[in-house]
Amino acid sequence: MSVLAIAAAWAAALAAPCPGLANELASTRGASQLVTVEAPGSGATTASLVLWARTGSCWRRVAGPWTARVGRRGLSGRKHEGDGTTPTGAYALGPTVYGAAGDPGVRTAYHRLVCGDWWDEDPGSAGYNTFRHVACGVAPPFAGTSEALWRATVAYRYFAVVEYNTRPVRRGRGSAIFLHVSIGAPTNGCVSLPQGELVRLLRWLRPQASPLIVIGTAGEIRDF
Repeated sequence: MSVLAIAAAWAAALAAPCPGLANELASTRGASQLVTVEAPGSGATTASLVLWARTGSCWRRVAGPWTARVGRRGLSGRKHEGDGTTPTGAYALGPTVYGAAGDPGVRTAYHRLVCGDWWDEDPGSAGYNTFRHVACGVAPPFAGTSEALWRATVAYRYFAVVEYNTRPVRRGRGSAIFLHVSIGAPTNGCVSLPQGELVRLLRWLRPQASPLIVIGTAGEIRDF
């Protein structure tokens, strides 16, 4: 092959669009780490989860596809408290990883759950959709379906927070959306993975990369 032909081939390769779903999204909001969760339809309870990292102007696949579990009633763009759906859209992943077990080696802040650690899921509470700690053995001042996080020793062995309905918090629009360990069934609105895959994901996350999770159906995810 001549020098000119080699140069032309390189130019064509450089001009080619970056392959893969992450490169087809409407916006990735300055993130350099990305998790895509793509379901075949709005009623699906499983989805394909892939990890991506930005390299130059392109996203490259890091791991996956893995089979994730999503809401028992599928996905929704109009989620409300207790509806059993996983919210669609693009959301930051919180800067702290939580878990009932010890730190698995994450690069984020880590909080090991203790008695009295709750997630406030009471739409009437001033602390709706936030982590709360109350004294161990004391009933919390919030109600609803608020979760005693330390008691969920399988699902919450490790979890990251999907920052859905956080800034601002809108009452009744849904709370406690996590990326957690699978219990082998659809979730109540979270995204779950088998423990080994979840730990790999959590160890990979870097706060300075502004990690983003994008959730949607095959027909809509590219619009987020």
